[in-house]
Amino acid sequence: MATNMTPEEIAALEPVESPCVLICSMDRESGFCFGCGRTTDEIAYWGLRSKEERDVIMAELPARMPELKAKLEERRKKRRTNRRRK
Repeated sequence: MATNMTPEEIAALEPVESPCVLICSMDRESGFCFGCGRTTDEIAYWGLRSKEERDVIMAELPARMPELKAKLEERRKKRRTNRRRK
């Protein structure tokens, strides 16, 4: 199939790598998503950022996740405890 698109236009149609794991819940204190570790601005503008900008954010995510995972587990324990009290 012939196309009149430039290589840049074709590349723009390719899916953008994303750290999203479909657990979209934000930590109010840090502003990071419990699922992927990004901020709301990082999530909202992900597809508009350059590959280099996305790579910088991707490199920061592993350092963000341990604290978020600990907070999420704490929230889950509280939720289970509250349900048992009823």
